[in-house]
Amino acid sequence: MEPVLNQPSGPRLPVLGPDGSSFTGGIPVVVETVPGPGTDQPFVRGVVQTPVGPVPRVTSRIEWEDRVGSFKARWDIVRMRFRVDPGLYALGCPDERSPVLVSANYKMSFDRLRAALPARSAWILVLDTDGINVWCSAGKGTFCTEEVIRRVSACRLAEVVSHRVLILPQLSAPGVAARRLRKACGFEAVFGPVRATDIPAFLDADMKATGPMRRVSFTLAERAAVMPVELVGALREGAPVMLAVFLLAGAGWPGGWSINLLHHGLAALTALVGSILAGAVITPLLLPWLPPRAFAGKGLFAGLAVAVLHAVWWWPPETSAAVVLELGGLALASAGLAAYMAMNFTGASTFTSLSGVRREIRWAVPVEIALVGSGLVAWIASRFLA
Repeated sequence: MEPVLNQPSGPRLPVLGPDGSSFTGGIPVVVETVPGPGTDQPFVRGVVQTPVGPVPRVTSRIEWEDRVGSFKARWDIVRMRFRVDPGLYALGCPDERSPVLVSANYKMSFDRLRAALPARSAWILVLDTDGINVWCSAGKGTFCTEEVIRRVSACRLAEVVSHRVLILPQLSAPGVAARRLRKACGFEAVFGPVRATDIPAFLDADMKATGPMRRVSFTLAERAAVMPVELVGALREGAPVMLAVFLLAGAGWPGGWSINLLHHGLAALTALVGSILAGAVITPLLLPWLPPRAFAGKGLFAGLAVAVLHAVWWWPPETSAAVVLELGGLALASAGLAAYMAMNFTGASTFTSLSGVRREIRWAVPVEIALVGSGLVAWIASRFLA
């Protein structure tokens, strides 16, 4: 696990059950210690005294530094270090009757939660999800029943609040078993709304969610929000390949190598960039309208459309077999790469299921490999016909 930005400075607390015994899920385990959240984190504003000691206080105000961090995380800049220390936090001035809201230690999730509760007081129990957001960490198994139990015991929550209710994000439901949680630590799990902005209304309605609160959307703005991290990741990982293809593209053609770079090198480079844009930008933005239903098919459709435009742009006045192989090979490879990158959005979309994604991978990956492989063969063969 990567180190957090600020090493915790709070006391090390034993993991104990509500009766003082050491257990997880009703099974006795060896007592362990975990660090409490650090008070030296930049968003902490003092402490709140509780029966178990001081708890870091935070506010609902999002500072400029928080916004810059969110922007960097969106663009995959030190994203996996954008996290908070796990443990118990006080929002405002909570008391023993204040609600307990559970969140992941991905800082954007934490910030969205506290920002949604202006002029409110609550306890925020942050789990150690390796800096991953709620939905993804629930699927990966880090936002799980065992971690909730561990954090409830570690921060001695039963001594801080008089009630026994935890409000968990609805999107954490795949990872948390409410019955096991209640049996293990005595706290009842209540799943809140999908969006943090609905939490005030949810609390005012005696923790009852309306239909719209339970509905998961994936609007154009929401699709655009998850696009930058995929785009930057693809460009970063693909940069060495694109550079190698650009340099090699000038070899094998009549004329000077430097002159060929301006034609064949740039043609190959723009084809690869086009495939990334098709798979990581066009596909998520036009997701509901692109055919067919499978994500790989949507990426393939977008990749082929971009490849056709690319071929038209680079088509020379005089056609030859070498040109057809070169541009045709680039089109096939680009379409295959775009289809592959489009599948990355299956984990961010509400359109998919785990079983459906597995079925899609089984047939789509071989097709993508065949497209890229055949395109590469055609591109290389074009040199021998030049």
